[in-house]
Amino acid sequence: MNFKKTLPLLAVLTLAAAAHADINVGVTVSATGPAASLGIPEKNTIALMPATIAGQKINYIVLDDASDTTAAVTNTRKLINEHKVDVILGSTITPNSLAMIDVVAEARTPMISMAASARIVEPQDAKKRWVFKTPQNDIMMSMAIVSHMANQGVKTVGFIGFSDAYGEGWYQEFSKIAALKNIQIIANERYNRTDTSVTGQALKILAAKPDAVLVAASGTPAVLPQRALKERGYAGKYYQTHGVANNDFLRVGGKDVEGTYLPSGPVLVAAQLTASHPLKKSAQDYVAKYEKAYGAGSVSTFGGHAWDAGKLMEAAVGPALKKAKPGTAEFRAALRDALETVKEVAGAHGVFNMSATDHLGLDQRAYVMVKIEAGAWKFQP
Repeated sequence: MNFKKTLPLLAVLTLAAAAHADINVGVTVSATGPAASLGIPEKNTIALMPATIAGQKINYIVLDDASDTTAAVTNTRKLINEHKVDVILGSTITPNSLAMIDVVAEARTPMISMAASARIVEPQDAKKRWVFKTPQNDIMMSMAIVSHMANQGVKTVGFIGFSDAYGEGWYQEFSKIAALKNIQIIANERYNRTDTSVTGQALKILAAKPDAVLVAASGTPAVLPQRALKERGYAGKYYQTHGVANNDFLRVGGKDVEGTYLPSGPVLVAAQLTASHPLKKSAQDYVAKYEKAYGAGSVSTFGGHAWDAGKLMEAAVGPALKKAKPGTAEFRAALRDALETVKEVAGAHGVFNMSATDHLGLDQRAYVMVKIEAGAWKFQP
């Protein structure tokens, strides 16, 4: 064998293989457990994402964290260490996403979360510079709710939320905005995602006699406080967060959630938007793709958050490929840098404009107010 000829040939083949390395995308979602109604449409949406971007093959490795924080961290380590992923998409819920930050920062791997809390990306620091997210921040949706409450003549509110980062984040942001509108929070209660009864909390809220109640929870567990209050005769106004904007909430809630107000991404009522709405085309594009794959009426706003994560990744891959090869630390850093410069990317929920200080990049185009009427979502102009 002529080693002088063989070695250069091997070097050329190695370089060629590196040049055409696939992009590995790691995904952890809560496809089972209390947040399954959020995670399942996200998992379904991953299957709709492009197989190639900028001519590069994309491999999606999808794991279920079962709505569990420890599992989410384990999944993240596995995706990074075993599957050598270039980017992480996930997780579904705030506690999981917060727990993943240390792992992705240590590995210097960009992460695009599909969870809501602003604390996932704020304040920006050495760790959170690797983290981006797609759902609207609590403060943005709090502003929408408080403005609607003020217009409805609400003066007092009873608050009940999850006893975790989601509920606490919502309370912090909502209480700030409510104070600016002279709306007083006269009851403040918490419950666990896995609780089966909130009788004690409901009785305390009833005793306070608020004009309205805000339930700061997500998925089908958000039905529990509202049902408890309805059963005990509370007749004030009900508000929920954008964490309940899917059909499972309507199915489980039934008559108990009729008349509820909530802020939502435009995708929830895409067909009801005016032709001039800046999100109508991009939102309907996602709805059409999802319902073609999974059936009419199956679309969910949570799947839309996954779709938007894919859109951000798609926008960043091209610029990153010009700087480095997939599978390298340099590519992961280039991908992070490119995500930070995304401009005017229209997704299912909003138009994204990222910066070094804003790793969400949404503005007022990213929400609408919705009311539940006759078991369906009704856009509130």
